[in-house]
Amino acid sequence: MTIDNDKDLRGILRIGQICGQALQHMLAYIQPGMTTAELDAIGAAFLKEHSARSAPILAYKFPGCTCISLNDEAAHGIPGKRVIQPGDIINVDVSAELEGYWGDTGASALVPPFNPDYERLCSFTRDALTEAIKTARAGQPINRVGIAVEAVARRGGYAIIRELTGHGVGRHIHEPPNVPNFYNKHYKQTFEDGMVLTIEPFLTPGKGRVFTESDGWTLRTIDGAVAAQYEHTVIIDGDTPILATAA
Repeated sequence: MTIDNDKDLRGILRIGQICGQALQHMLAYIQPGMTTAELDAIGAAFLKEHSARSAPILAYKFPGCTCISLNDEAAHGIPGKRVIQPGDIINVDVSAELEGYWGDTGASALVPPFNPDYERLCSFTRDALTEAIKTARAGQPINRVGIAVEAVARRGGYAIIRELTGHGVGRHIHEPPNVPNFYNKHYKQTFEDGMVLTIEPFLTPGKGRVFTESDGWTLRTIDGAVAAQYEHTVIIDGDTPILATAA
């Protein structure tokens, strides 16, 4: 969507803050031995407390309030009986709706004892998000996000999961424009003032390809390599993007 007035801005910032706080709340509760369903319930309770509705349920009838993905699950993991183990890498993706406005955020976290290889992957993926957000300036090509992510991934020796991209958000959970994490010289769309979208790089030490599990939702790497993702909902505002989901 594009912000048209102060009401729009307040609405996106409010749901963005709720999503960001819900994410941090969930990350703080992660511990070995709990199930992903138990972690999801913590997020569900937080959203309910703030009168927000789960976007995956509302938009797609997803079988969980949030998406929780472990290790080689890159995205869209269904909360359930899976037990979080010491040394896991876990991704939590929180998206929600409030009063017609939608926000989306996510982050990967490590379960002690920390695996140094996973720590490095997460560090580079966070850097990729930081560098990509710097390109989100009005009038600039959206494909600069891909240039920034590619540069960080190349420096770290990681592959980009190209099937997974950022997207517009605001009036619905998934809207135009597409925000690829790789450079496409034919993609000419630019950032415009007021545009609301997500930036969310996915990096992996593997081949960078995923497939959909038999559950119809979970995206898993084809080679069993772990994956990491970090995501913010961003509002384009001249040369200084606003992070709507910053907690």
